[in-house]
Amino acid sequence: MVSAALLSAIAVGCCVAAARFRQASWPRRGPYVAVIVWQVLGLAWGFSIIGALLAFGLAPYGRGVVGGLAALVADASSHDLYLSEIAGTTLGATQVGAVILAFSLTLLLFSGLVASFVQVVRVRRRHHDLLGLVAHDDPEVPGARILDHPAAAAYCLPGVLRSQVVVSAGALEVLDRSELAAVIAHEHAHLRQRHDLVLLPFSSLKRAFPHVRMVEVYYRAVALLIEMCADDQARRERSPKELAMALLRFGASGTSQAPAGALAATADEPEVLTRVSRLLYPVQQLTRRQTTAVLSAAVTLLCAITALWSMPL
Repeated sequence: MVSAALLSAIAVGCCVAAARFRQASWPRRGPYVAVIVWQVLGLAWGFSIIGALLAFGLAPYGRGVVGGLAALVADASSHDLYLSEIAGTTLGATQVGAVILAFSLTLLLFSGLVASFVQVVRVRRRHHDLLGLVAHDDPEVPGARILDHPAAAAYCLPGVLRSQVVVSAGALEVLDRSELAAVIAHEHAHLRQRHDLVLLPFSSLKRAFPHVRMVEVYYRAVALLIEMCADDQARRERSPKELAMALLRFGASGTSQAPAGALAATADEPEVLTRVSRLLYPVQQLTRRQTTAVLSAAVTLLCAITALWSMPL
């Protein structure tokens, strides 16, 4: 029962930490580190809440979560699915319910991840095929395909074998050459670092919990950090002012939303203004010591959860 209590405390702590983390200012100083922290918080919450349910439900076996799962399988197989060890306890029905809830939550999260992946692959495949029909190359715009559409838009479409950066004709009208080059550098940064895969687990959480507002809020926080990561890569090739001006021009022209499965250079106005401010007025990046401290804390959290899954407490 001690493991169940500790894992429950970690799950609650992850929720509190996520709420505090979203309000913190330091992630803008180290967006890459901040994205890792969000990933760790998500993993820690999932494994701790599932582990807490299993630790409580499998407590009669006295082997911890991992050993308890093996004992559960052996017990069920030798007694025709009748869980003799759990059923004979005072909290038998409650503990069986906890095990069922843990398996249900695991199935929900896993199926959401698989469904999100399959949906994204299908949408992108159709989009790639469509671009093959309606988009064209332009020697004056290397590294991107041109889409004849009046709305100003620029986005990247990741793929396993083929990835594309798409710029609309409307974007060519509002951006000068240097600004366009900065936008294309930003989109190529998304493709090189496969930011679509980073967002995928958070997209699956949205799919699993569509009516939980905080999941949407956290998804947007991660999406903003990923845009900052691409901004940081683009500013290594182009002037930050060029990218900032491009973002402002997109906003002034009423830029359209990116298609499903794509990553766009622009988003909603508050996020764009945050990025523009960060580009024009750079903040001091996290020091190596600060980065090491944050990553060490993240690793420690995951190690603690792993230990609680393994130890019969």
